[in-house]
Amino acid sequence: MRRLTFRQLMTFETVARHLSYSKAAAALHLSQPAVSMQVRLLERIAGQPLTEQLGKKIFLTEAGREMHLASQSILSRLEDLRTRLAQLRDGASGRLDIGITSTANPVATDILVRFRDVRPGVDIHLDVCNRAEVLDLLAANRIDLAIMGQVPDGLGLEATRFMDNPLVIIAPPDHPLARRRRIAVRQLGDAPFLVREKGSGTRGALERFFAAQGVDIHTSMELSSNEAIKLAVQAGLGLGILSLQTLELELALERLAVLDVEHFPIIRHWYVVHRADKRLSPVAQAFKDFILATPPQAAAG
Repeated sequence: MRRLTFRQLMTFETVARHLSYSKAAAALHLSQPAVSMQVRLLERIAGQPLTEQLGKKIFLTEAGREMHLASQSILSRLEDLRTRLAQLRDGASGRLDIGITSTANPVATDILVRFRDVRPGVDIHLDVCNRAEVLDLLAANRIDLAIMGQVPDGLGLEATRFMDNPLVIIAPPDHPLARRRRIAVRQLGDAPFLVREKGSGTRGALERFFAAQGVDIHTSMELSSNEAIKLAVQAGLGLGILSLQTLELELALERLAVLDVEHFPIIRHWYVVHRADKRLSPVAQAFKDFILATPPQAAAG
């Protein structure tokens, strides 16, 4: 059995719609004999007539009506496919797999909300975890992009900086140091610190800073989330170090205070990251372009 072709189906569908070979030829910008030939080829494949002529009028046979329904369905599906491919090519729809470090979550969430406003057809799948886990997701090619802070060298990653990330030391509002100005770093050596788990970028920044200052800090508790650190600091269990961009609500409600410590805030940066060898999909590229085009103050909310 010969194979049906797209051209045959399109030609027959046009003939069946107009019930006229001449009108179909005009619609397809073909000669009438060329249209008739395509229908004859289709009839050979079907093994029976698809049209019949009574007087000057063309009618569809029962087989022709079945072929017409099938051709309409196939052509409609192909048109849907063409539209879908165009949307994917333009980044108007598709799936975006993104990983975000928990520290970056407030910043990234705001960016994602803005992106959905301009690309409502995009299906976003989000993983929020610590830095080490995000790096694992990138290495396994399970995400398209990541938003994170410090990006280690030597992992084959392409990282583009898009926004500052100031780290500050926080305490309860009634803490004795909350009323002090220009606190020397060495005065914090005896203070208990609440820190994130190993692998966290914030914890790494804290340890590197105090090591550079020659100050040993006392780690009193290890917690697995920024929210846990905020609550523990509010309860008076110790000091914490977090991104200023995660503290808007607590500072507004005066649940926490930012200490005025010399050399603070520590200015780190947010990066949009992907594997250097990865060819970004149109929607992933659209998201990266959106981040880089978003003014920092707007992205911060």
